[in-house]
Amino acid sequence: MEHLFDHEWEIIPAGGATGEAFFAQREEQKLFLKRNSSPFLAVLSAEGIVPKLIWTKRLENGDVITAQQWLNGRELAAKEMKQDRVAKLLNKIHSTKPLLGMLQRLQVEPFRPEQMLTQVETSLDLDLVSTPSVQRAIEFLQKDIHNIHNEEFVVCHGDVNHNNWLLSDRNQLYLIDWDGAMIADPAVDLGPLLYWYIDEKDWENWLHQYGLNLTDSLRLRMKWYVVSQTLLSIQWHKVKKRFHEMNHWLEYLHRIL
Repeated sequence: MEHLFDHEWEIIPAGGATGEAFFAQREEQKLFLKRNSSPFLAVLSAEGIVPKLIWTKRLENGDVITAQQWLNGRELAAKEMKQDRVAKLLNKIHSTKPLLGMLQRLQVEPFRPEQMLTQVETSLDLDLVSTPSVQRAIEFLQKDIHNIHNEEFVVCHGDVNHNNWLLSDRNQLYLIDWDGAMIADPAVDLGPLLYWYIDEKDWENWLHQYGLNLTDSLRLRMKWYVVSQTLLSIQWHKVKKRFHEMNHWLEYLHRIL
């Protein structure tokens, strides 16, 4: 990465699971660098959903480096997720045609419930499958899979955790970290956001700001995807030996069932 810049630039790893992200700084100039970001990033930048894309460079080895504006800002706090601007930005993401068109040009196929169920059934190890809450969850997913089909497929982020919402010091809201982008039922994003951050009595009002009515169909679809993602999260934490987090999500699964 350093060979892209002269010696006056300081390049430091930005952390993260992949080790492919870096910060670059020279005096007052600051950039966020990433290796092999999707071409999707350019459309996200053009729509104002992520910080501005400054340049893209292809290296001799075929790697592509992108540089984005490095903004001063902070993550949203969990309690801020109920704000109208979160609902409105998520609606913009789900309804913006250039985003959907780009993923389709990248030959991303719609992610259907059957794929999610297969992922759950093939990922969980025997210890977890024998847990009563996990058994009940799998039975719920299998029983209701034919009741959750939805013909509206949109661009979904796939991880709407509050840590991925960036509020700049100029009060501009962004949703970052798009490595898990997919074409799917909007309930894939709406379910976790409402279940994790919004009191159920406020769901209808929050969805009104987003632009949807709270129907029985949407309730079921959101619950189905939240249960699915919770099971996958439990397995992930178990593999990483993060047993405190694993037990937290097992208790959460028990509550929502």
